Amino acid sequence: MKVKLFIVDDHYMVIEGIRSLLQHESGIEWTGHATNAESCLAFLQHHQPDLILMDISLPDKSGLDLCREVKLKYPRIRVLGLSTFNQRSYVEKMLSNGASGYLLKNAGKEELLKGIATAMERKVYLSHDAALALRDRTGEEPIMLTRREKEVLDLLASGLTNQEIAGKLFVSSTTVETHRKNLFQKFSVKNVASLINKAAKAGFI
Repeated sequence: MKVKLFIVDDHYMVIEGIRSLLQHESGIEWTGHATNAESCLAFLQHHQPDLILMDISLPDKSGLDLCREVKLKYPRIRVLGLSTFNQRSYVEKMLSNGASGYLLKNAGKEELLKGIATAMERKVYLSHDAALALRDRTGEEPIMLTRREKEVLDLLASGLTNQEIAGKLFVSSTTVETHRKNLFQKFSVKNVASLINKAAKAGFI
């Protein structure tokens, strides 16, 4: 099964460079490109790729905001942030807006393929430099949340019960409880109050 790939970047050389790297890969189907947010959204009205490589700096709209909009309208589509910047704030914002990972534009073919494969497995992929940017001063590994975990976290912070969250997200209460336990584990807390406090301090809420 080929991964249908789309790229959004306002630099044609970047588009051509990535296309030339991946065009002979049997597992990749190139579906096209856009050079701004408007043309990307227009394309998505008629075609849905499996994964978008998305520049975070676009001429008409931030790729950070475009990622959030794409994920709200087309939650099935995976997005990998693509940038020359590895600042912590950019990486965190891209992930919180639903991206499945973050790659720097100096990534080679193997890293691109690894990022794509990881995202298609519903996991988060960070290039080495992006992962380093997310490490805090203690050297701990960064906390990474899935899109669904972020949704559950936001709803818990709004004071909703497991049952109410389940109704909002159209999932079972058992599924919500699983996400809640995962959140407790990731933030090393034992109750919702501590979770919300720690998540807020870390910028997740």
